[in-house]
Amino acid sequence: MDLTILWFGIVGFLFVGYFVLDGFDFGVGMSLPFLSKDDTDRRVLINTIGPVWDLNETWVIVAGASLFAAFPEWYATLFSGFYLPLLLILAALILRGVSFEYRHQRPEKAWKARFDRMIVVGSAVPAFLWGVAFANIVRGVPLDANHDYIGGFFGLLNPYALLGGLTTLLLFFTHGVVFVALKTDGEIRQRARRLATRSGIAAIAVAASFLVWTSLAYGTPTSVLLSGAAAVALVVAVLANRAGGEKLAFGLMAATIGLAVLSLFSALFPDVMPASNDPANSLTIANASSSEYTLTIMSWVALIFLPLILAYQGFTYWIFRKRVTRAHIPVDAAH
Repeated sequence: MDLTILWFGIVGFLFVGYFVLDGFDFGVGMSLPFLSKDDTDRRVLINTIGPVWDLNETWVIVAGASLFAAFPEWYATLFSGFYLPLLLILAALILRGVSFEYRHQRPEKAWKARFDRMIVVGSAVPAFLWGVAFANIVRGVPLDANHDYIGGFFGLLNPYALLGGLTTLLLFFTHGVVFVALKTDGEIRQRARRLATRSGIAAIAVAASFLVWTSLAYGTPTSVLLSGAAAVALVVAVLANRAGGEKLAFGLMAATIGLAVLSLFSALFPDVMPASNDPANSLTIANASSSEYTLTIMSWVALIFLPLILAYQGFTYWIFRKRVTRAHIPVDAAH
Protein backbone atom coordinates (compact mmCIF):
# COMPACT_ATOMS: atom_id res chain seq x y z
CA MET A 1 0.00 0.00 0.00
CA ASP A 2 1.10 3.55 -0.73
CA LEU A 3 2.29 4.93 2.61
CA THR A 4 0.73 8.33 1.94
CA ILE A 5 -2.69 6.66 1.64
CA LEU A 6 -1.98 4.60 4.76
CA TRP A 7 -1.14 7.69 6.78
CA PHE A 8 -4.11 9.61 5.45
CA GLY A 9 -6.17 6.72 6.82
CA ILE A 10 -4.32 6.72 10.15
CA VAL A 11 -4.84 10.47 10.59
CA GLY A 12 -8.52 9.94 9.82
CA PHE A 13 -8.69 7.11 12.36
CA LEU A 14 -7.09 9.28 15.04
CA PHE A 15 -9.58 12.09 14.47
CA VAL A 16 -12.43 9.56 14.57
CA GLY A 17 -11.13 8.36 17.93
CA TYR A 18 -10.82 11.91 19.20
CA PHE A 19 -14.29 13.04 18.13
CA VAL A 20 -15.96 9.88 19.43
CA LEU A 21 -14.21 9.96 22.81
CA ASP A 22 -13.79 13.65 23.55
CA GLY A 23 -17.14 14.23 21.85
CA PHE A 24 -19.11 12.76 24.73
CA ASP A 25 -16.88 14.69 27.16
CA PHE A 26 -17.99 17.87 25.42
CA GLY A 27 -21.60 16.73 25.59
CA VAL A 28 -21.43 16.01 29.32
CA GLY A 29 -19.87 19.42 29.95
CA MET A 30 -22.55 21.19 27.92
CA SER A 31 -25.30 19.27 29.71
CA LEU A 32 -24.57 20.69 33.19
CA PRO A 33 -27.23 23.44 33.07
CA PHE A 34 -29.85 21.07 31.62
CA LEU A 35 -29.44 17.93 33.74
CA SER A 36 -28.39 19.19 37.17
CA LYS A 37 -30.65 20.60 39.86
CA ASP A 38 -28.01 21.06 42.56
CA ASP A 39 -24.29 20.74 43.15
CA THR A 40 -24.55 17.03 43.88
CA ASP A 41 -26.07 16.47 40.45
CA ARG A 42 -23.24 18.46 38.88
CA ARG A 43 -20.69 16.36 40.77
CA VAL A 44 -22.36 13.21 39.45
CA LEU A 45 -22.17 14.50 35.88
CA ILE A 46 -18.54 15.53 36.18
CA ASN A 47 -17.63 12.22 37.81
CA THR A 48 -19.01 10.26 34.85
CA ILE A 49 -16.07 11.54 32.79
CA GLY A 50 -13.66 12.30 35.64
CA PRO A 51 -11.43 9.23 35.17
CA VAL A 52 -11.25 9.45 31.35
CA TRP A 53 -11.61 13.02 30.06
CA ASP A 54 -7.89 13.79 30.04
CA LEU A 55 -7.12 10.43 28.42
CA ASN A 56 -9.70 11.15 25.72
CA GLU A 57 -8.13 14.54 25.09
CA THR A 58 -4.72 13.04 24.31
CA TRP A 59 -6.12 11.74 21.02
CA VAL A 60 -6.03 15.22 19.54
CA ILE A 61 -2.37 15.56 20.56
CA VAL A 62 -1.51 12.29 18.84
CA ALA A 63 -3.58 13.28 15.79
CA GLY A 64 -1.85 16.66 15.58
CA ALA A 65 1.60 15.11 15.99
CA SER A 66 0.86 12.52 13.31
CA LEU A 67 -0.38 15.25 10.99
CA PHE A 68 2.81 17.23 11.58
CA ALA A 69 5.07 14.25 10.92
CA ALA A 70 3.20 12.62 8.02
CA PHE A 71 1.84 15.70 6.21
CA PRO A 72 3.94 18.73 7.25
CA GLU A 73 2.62 20.94 4.43
CA TRP A 74 -0.97 20.20 5.47
CA TYR A 75 -0.11 20.89 9.10
CA ALA A 76 1.60 24.20 8.24
CA THR A 77 -1.26 25.47 6.08
CA LEU A 78 -3.93 24.34 8.51
CA PHE A 79 -2.38 25.68 11.69
CA SER A 80 -1.31 28.99 10.15
CA GLY A 81 -4.48 29.65 8.17
CA PHE A 82 -6.85 28.45 10.90
CA TYR A 83 -4.74 29.97 13.65
CA LEU A 84 -7.48 31.92 15.44
CA PRO A 85 -10.16 29.19 15.60
CA LEU A 86 -7.57 26.59 16.63
CA LEU A 87 -6.27 28.98 19.29
CA LEU A 88 -9.82 29.41 20.58
CA ILE A 89 -10.21 25.62 20.70
CA LEU A 90 -6.95 25.30 22.65
CA ALA A 91 -7.95 28.05 25.09
CA ALA A 92 -11.34 26.41 25.62
CA LEU A 93 -9.75 23.00 26.29
CA ILE A 94 -7.39 24.57 28.84
CA LEU A 95 -10.30 26.42 30.44
CA ARG A 96 -12.29 23.20 30.73
CA GLY A 97 -9.40 21.20 32.15
CA VAL A 98 -8.60 23.84 34.76
CA SER A 99 -12.27 24.00 35.76
CA PHE A 100 -12.47 20.26 36.39
CA GLU A 101 -9.52 20.49 38.76
CA TYR A 102 -10.36 23.75 40.54
CA ARG A 103 -14.16 23.80 41.03
CA HIS A 104 -13.98 21.63 44.17
CA GLN A 105 -11.09 23.49 45.79
CA ARG A 106 -13.39 25.91 47.65
CA PRO A 107 -16.89 25.40 49.12
CA GLU A 108 -18.48 28.70 48.06
CA LYS A 109 -21.37 28.37 45.61
CA ALA A 110 -20.19 31.37 43.59
CA TRP A 111 -16.74 29.77 43.16
CA LYS A 112 -18.23 26.51 41.88
CA ALA A 113 -20.77 28.28 39.67
CA ARG A 114 -17.99 30.25 37.99
CA PHE A 115 -16.07 27.10 37.08
CA ASP A 116 -19.27 25.31 36.04
CA ARG A 117 -19.87 28.07 33.49
CA MET A 118 -16.29 27.67 32.30
CA ILE A 119 -16.87 23.94 31.82
CA VAL A 120 -19.94 24.64 29.68
CA VAL A 121 -18.14 27.25 27.55
CA GLY A 122 -14.97 25.15 27.39
CA SER A 123 -17.02 22.25 26.03
CA ALA A 124 -19.31 24.14 23.63
CA VAL A 125 -16.61 26.21 21.89
CA PRO A 126 -14.49 23.28 20.62
CA ALA A 127 -17.60 21.22 19.86
CA PHE A 128 -18.73 24.00 17.50
CA LEU A 129 -15.37 25.13 16.09
CA TRP A 130 -14.15 21.63 15.19
CA GLY A 131 -17.16 21.32 12.92
CA VAL A 132 -16.45 24.73 11.40
CA ALA A 133 -12.81 23.79 10.77
CA PHE A 134 -13.49 20.43 9.13
CA ALA A 135 -16.34 21.80 7.03
CA ASN A 136 -13.96 24.45 5.67
CA ILE A 137 -11.33 21.82 4.91
CA VAL A 138 -13.83 19.82 2.87
CA ARG A 139 -15.31 22.91 1.20
CA GLY A 140 -11.91 24.30 0.33
CA VAL A 141 -10.31 27.63 1.20
CA PRO A 142 -8.38 30.17 -0.90
CA LEU A 143 -4.69 29.26 -1.10
CA ASP A 144 -1.82 30.95 -2.93
CA ALA A 145 0.85 29.18 -4.98
CA ASN A 146 2.84 28.53 -1.77
CA HIS A 147 -0.20 26.79 -0.23
CA ASP A 148 -0.71 29.59 2.28
CA TYR A 149 -4.26 30.50 3.32
CA ILE A 150 -5.15 33.96 1.97
CA GLY A 151 -8.65 34.32 3.42
CA GLY A 152 -9.51 36.01 6.69
CA PHE A 153 -11.06 34.66 9.87
CA PHE A 154 -14.57 35.69 8.87
CA GLY A 155 -14.14 33.88 5.56
CA LEU A 156 -14.20 30.68 7.60
CA LEU A 157 -17.63 31.57 8.99
CA ASN A 158 -19.53 30.78 5.80
CA PRO A 159 -23.01 29.15 5.88
CA TYR A 160 -21.73 25.65 5.10
CA ALA A 161 -19.08 25.80 7.84
CA LEU A 162 -21.52 27.22 10.39
CA LEU A 163 -23.92 24.39 9.61
CA GLY A 164 -21.04 21.97 10.12
CA GLY A 165 -20.30 23.54 13.48
CA LEU A 166 -23.94 23.30 14.56
CA THR A 167 -23.95 19.65 13.45
CA THR A 168 -20.97 18.67 15.60
CA LEU A 169 -22.34 20.72 18.51
CA LEU A 170 -25.66 18.84 18.50
CA LEU A 171 -24.10 15.45 17.80
CA PHE A 172 -21.61 15.81 20.65
CA PHE A 173 -24.30 17.14 22.98
CA THR A 174 -26.57 14.16 22.27
CA HIS A 175 -23.61 11.76 22.50
CA GLY A 176 -22.74 13.15 25.92
CA VAL A 177 -26.29 13.07 27.26
CA VAL A 178 -26.66 9.44 26.14
CA PHE A 179 -23.39 8.72 27.97
CA VAL A 180 -24.86 10.30 31.11
CA ALA A 181 -27.89 7.99 30.81
CA LEU A 182 -25.51 5.06 30.44
CA LYS A 183 -23.33 6.02 33.41
CA THR A 184 -25.89 7.21 35.98
CA ASP A 185 -29.02 5.97 37.70
CA GLY A 186 -32.15 7.37 39.25
CA GLU A 187 -33.64 10.74 38.35
CA ILE A 188 -30.57 12.01 36.47
CA ARG A 189 -30.67 8.96 34.22
CA GLN A 190 -34.34 9.58 33.40
CA ARG A 191 -33.73 13.27 32.71
CA ALA A 192 -30.80 12.38 30.46
CA ARG A 193 -32.88 9.93 28.44
CA ARG A 194 -35.62 12.51 27.88
CA LEU A 195 -33.12 15.22 26.95
CA ALA A 196 -31.22 12.90 24.58
CA THR A 197 -34.44 12.19 22.70
CA ARG A 198 -35.16 15.90 22.24
CA SER A 199 -31.61 16.85 21.29
CA GLY A 200 -31.37 13.76 19.10
CA ILE A 201 -34.32 14.89 17.01
CA ALA A 202 -32.69 18.29 16.53
CA ALA A 203 -29.39 16.59 15.66
CA ILE A 204 -31.13 14.43 13.04
CA ALA A 205 -32.58 17.50 11.31
CA VAL A 206 -29.36 19.52 11.32
CA ALA A 207 -26.99 16.62 10.55
CA ALA A 208 -29.20 15.46 7.68
CA SER A 209 -29.06 18.96 6.15
CA PHE A 210 -25.28 19.09 6.49
CA LEU A 211 -24.71 15.59 5.09
CA VAL A 212 -27.03 16.20 2.14
CA TRP A 213 -25.25 19.49 1.37
CA THR A 214 -21.86 17.74 1.64
CA SER A 215 -22.96 14.85 -0.56
CA LEU A 216 -24.42 17.08 -3.27
CA ALA A 217 -21.59 19.62 -3.37
CA TYR A 218 -18.47 17.65 -2.44
CA GLY A 219 -19.48 14.00 -2.20
CA THR A 220 -18.02 10.85 -3.72
CA PRO A 221 -19.81 7.49 -3.94
CA THR A 222 -17.96 6.30 -0.85
CA SER A 223 -18.66 9.44 1.16
CA VAL A 224 -22.35 9.33 0.24
CA LEU A 225 -22.53 5.71 1.39
CA LEU A 226 -20.83 6.56 4.68
CA SER A 227 -23.11 9.56 5.18
CA GLY A 228 -26.16 7.39 4.66
CA ALA A 229 -24.88 4.86 7.19
CA ALA A 230 -24.24 7.67 9.69
CA ALA A 231 -27.79 8.97 9.22
CA VAL A 232 -29.29 5.52 9.80
CA ALA A 233 -27.14 4.98 12.90
CA LEU A 234 -28.25 8.35 14.33
CA VAL A 235 -31.95 7.65 13.84
CA VAL A 236 -31.67 4.18 15.40
CA ALA A 237 -29.61 5.61 18.28
CA VAL A 238 -32.39 8.08 19.13
CA LEU A 239 -35.00 5.29 18.96
CA ALA A 240 -32.85 3.00 21.13
CA ASN A 241 -32.41 5.74 23.72
CA ARG A 242 -36.14 6.37 23.79
CA ALA A 243 -36.70 2.65 24.40
CA GLY A 244 -34.20 2.61 27.29
CA GLY A 245 -31.37 0.86 25.46
CA GLU A 246 -28.54 3.13 26.61
CA LYS A 247 -25.70 0.80 25.62
CA LEU A 248 -27.02 0.37 22.10
CA ALA A 249 -27.77 4.08 21.83
CA PHE A 250 -24.27 5.04 22.95
CA GLY A 251 -22.64 2.58 20.56
CA LEU A 252 -24.75 3.88 17.68
CA MET A 253 -23.94 7.50 18.55
CA ALA A 254 -20.25 6.59 18.46
CA ALA A 255 -20.84 4.92 15.09
CA THR A 256 -22.69 8.01 13.84
CA ILE A 257 -19.82 10.34 14.68
CA GLY A 258 -17.20 7.91 13.38
CA LEU A 259 -19.00 7.36 10.07
CA ALA A 260 -19.64 11.09 9.65
CA VAL A 261 -15.93 11.90 10.13
CA LEU A 262 -14.95 9.12 7.72
CA SER A 263 -17.40 10.46 5.15
CA LEU A 264 -15.71 13.88 5.36
CA PHE A 265 -12.25 12.35 4.91
CA SER A 266 -13.58 10.27 2.02
CA ALA A 267 -15.05 13.38 0.36
CA LEU A 268 -11.70 15.11 0.82
CA PHE A 269 -9.47 12.36 -0.64
CA PRO A 270 -7.02 12.61 -2.43
CA ASP A 271 -6.85 16.28 -1.42
CA VAL A 272 -5.98 17.24 2.13
CA MET A 273 -6.60 20.98 1.71
CA PRO A 274 -8.47 21.91 -1.48
CA ALA A 275 -7.91 25.41 -2.87
CA SER A 276 -11.25 27.03 -3.60
CA ASN A 277 -9.72 29.74 -5.80
CA ASP A 278 -7.44 27.59 -7.98
CA PRO A 279 -7.28 23.76 -7.96
CA ALA A 280 -3.61 23.98 -8.93
CA ASN A 281 -2.87 25.39 -5.48
CA SER A 282 -4.52 22.51 -3.63
CA LEU A 283 -2.63 20.34 -1.18
CA THR A 284 -2.91 16.61 -1.86
CA ILE A 285 -1.62 13.53 -0.09
CA ALA A 286 1.23 13.52 -2.62
CA ASN A 287 2.52 17.09 -2.37
CA ALA A 288 1.83 17.51 1.36
CA SER A 289 3.45 14.33 2.68
CA SER A 290 6.80 13.58 4.25
CA SER A 291 9.46 11.44 2.62
CA GLU A 292 9.04 7.71 2.09
CA TYR A 293 11.69 7.03 4.74
CA THR A 294 9.89 9.15 7.34
CA LEU A 295 6.56 7.47 6.64
CA THR A 296 8.18 4.02 6.88
CA ILE A 297 9.66 4.75 10.31
CA MET A 298 6.35 6.20 11.47
CA SER A 299 4.51 3.11 10.25
CA TRP A 300 6.65 0.82 12.40
CA VAL A 301 6.15 3.08 15.42
CA ALA A 302 2.37 3.09 14.87
CA LEU A 303 2.32 -0.69 14.45
CA ILE A 304 4.00 -1.15 17.84
CA PHE A 305 2.44 1.56 19.98
CA LEU A 306 -1.07 2.09 18.63
CA PRO A 307 -2.32 -1.35 19.81
CA LEU A 308 -0.80 -0.68 23.24
CA ILE A 309 -2.58 2.67 23.48
CA LEU A 310 -5.89 1.10 22.48
CA ALA A 311 -5.44 -1.72 25.00
CA TYR A 312 -4.63 0.72 27.81
CA GLN A 313 -7.63 2.90 27.02
CA GLY A 314 -9.92 -0.11 26.82
CA PHE A 315 -8.63 -1.31 30.20
CA THR A 316 -9.29 2.12 31.73
CA TYR A 317 -12.89 2.16 30.52
CA TRP A 318 -13.41 -1.37 31.84
CA ILE A 319 -12.11 -0.42 35.29
CA PHE A 320 -14.42 2.61 35.52
CA ARG A 321 -17.45 0.97 33.88
CA LYS A 322 -19.87 1.19 36.82
CA ARG A 323 -22.64 3.75 37.09
CA VAL A 324 -22.21 6.91 39.17
CA THR A 325 -25.04 7.89 41.52
CA ARG A 326 -25.73 10.63 44.06
CA ALA A 327 -24.86 8.14 46.79
CA HIS A 328 -21.26 8.06 45.49
CA ILE A 329 -20.78 11.79 46.15
CA PRO A 330 -19.23 12.49 49.59
CA VAL A 331 -21.27 14.82 51.76
CA ASP A 332 -18.46 17.38 52.04
CA ALA A 333 -18.20 17.54 48.21
CA ALA A 334 -21.88 18.40 47.91
CA HIS A 335 -21.64 21.68 49.84
